[in-house]
Parts: sequence; C-alpha cells; structure tokens
Amino acid sequence: MKFVGAHVSASGGVENAPINAHNIGAKAFALFTKNQKQWFAKPLTEDNINGFRENCEKYGYGPEHIMPHDSYLINLGNPDPEKRKLSRNSFLDEMRRCELLGIQLLNFHPGAHLKQISEDECLDLIAESVNIVLDKTKGVTAVIENTAGQGSNVGYKFEHLAHIIDKVEDQSRIGVCLDTCHTYSAGYDIKTEDGYKKTFEEFEKIVGFKYLKGIHLNDTKKEFGSRVDRHDSIGKGLLGEDIFRRLMNDSRFDNMPIILETPDDSLWEAEIKWLYSLVVD
Repeated sequence: MKFVGAHVSASGGVENAPINAHNIGAKAFALFTKNQKQWFAKPLTEDNINGFRENCEKYGYGPEHIMPHDSYLINLGNPDPEKRKLSRNSFLDEMRRCELLGIQLLNFHPGAHLKQISEDECLDLIAESVNIVLDKTKGVTAVIENTAGQGSNVGYKFEHLAHIIDKVEDQSRIGVCLDTCHTYSAGYDIKTEDGYKKTFEEFEKIVGFKYLKGIHLNDTKKEFGSRVDRHDSIGKGLLGEDIFRRLMNDSRFDNMPIILETPDDSLWEAEIKWLYSLVVD
C-alpha cells in the first residue's frame, strides 16, 4: 500500500501538522519540527508534544509514515571544526525533538565539502557526525537524502550514500530517502522505462532497498544530469507522467512515506488524488 502525503506547515505549533496533512487527504506527511532557517528553537512544550501525538492518533498517522526534515543550515560534513560542531549540536537537537514527538525518522541532507576537502573526506565527516548523534539518542533513524549534486553537495551518487552507511556503526538506525527530482538531475534516468529499471537495480546493488525509508516525489524544472535542484509540480515538469505511474505501482515503495515537496501547495490535494488514481488494482 502506498502512503502519499506532503511536507505540510507546522505554523502555530507542530500539533497542527497532522491536521494540515489530513485536510489534503494525505496518508503520510513531513514537517519541520522547528524553524528550518534557524540553528536552534525554544523547546517543545507539553502541549505541543501531547497535541501532536493526539492528532496523529486521531487522524491515523503512524510514526513510520511521518518523516520530518532537519534545518537547511546543517552541514554534517563541514570542513570547519567549529561550524561542524554547531551542525552536529543542531542535528542532535532535531533528533531529540523527534524522540519527544514519538517520530521514528529524521530526513537530512548529507552535507557539502565547500571545495575545501575531498568528497571522501566530507563523507567520512558526515558518517562520524551521524555516529556521534546516534550514540546520544535512541529510537530515531537518520535518513540520508540523495542530492542533485548542486554546488559542492555530496550525496548525488548512490556510492556516496553507501559510503556513509558503511561507516555508520548502528546500521539499524541509518536509512535513505530518494528524491525523484534530485535523482534525475544527478544523472540517473528514471524517466524512461529502461532507465527506471536500471536505476533501481543499481540502487539495490550499491545501497540496498532495505535502507530505503522514504521518497520525496517531485517533478523537475531542470534537464537530465543538470546537477541543479529545482522542483516542479507533478506532471508539469520534465519528468512527465510515466515515472509516477511506475512508482505508484511498484511494490518496492510500499509502506513508506512518499512525500510531495512540489512548489504549489494549493495543488497538493489534487496531486495526491491523481497519484492514487494511477494505482492499478
């Protein structure tokens, strides 16, 4: 079964996110547990925590179908020790917020080498950062998002994801989220039938579907292999419709959060309905 939703607003408190998800017909959702443009935020209150848990139960959202995104400021592979420490502390704070809310997954962008160190050195620092944070938390899986490879971002190759996973000590608490826009922009041809088949065969061989914890379902405004991250609404970008039909009927993506991060939130309800209409019984 597919669990499709969107990255909904938590404005006014995290307890509002499940309500916002329900209002668009979502069966899964993502959120920011704090302002994504700030390093730290005031602690969650008992009202926030209890309200979030109660609304999740009310609307039928299990913890396996909720996948928050961490702050955009965090760079766990930052070559500067002080800035890397700041990122690690912020990531730890986000993991602990998930613990309090009963959330099992936290999605994060791996990081960037800022053209100061090699990709491998950056990947090693990311794995080290994850190990430090996992050691101080429990019950929450760190979910690496693949990137388009824009700028000096790592994570645009499946080999990068495997590199990080291989160096994480507790591999029961590390996972991957694949973004369809990023995947295509990074040079994996998921648009064609043959390319789709080849891409996910390669993913299984290099990373393994056992590590796949979620999907970000986005169309793209930029061409294949552009290494540019620009999301578009479903069916309105360069990916076309066939990729979404294949994915919605691919059992390998069952029972995980499939999250829209498309730019026009007024279309989310219609996009979710359309995606479910593609499912062949």
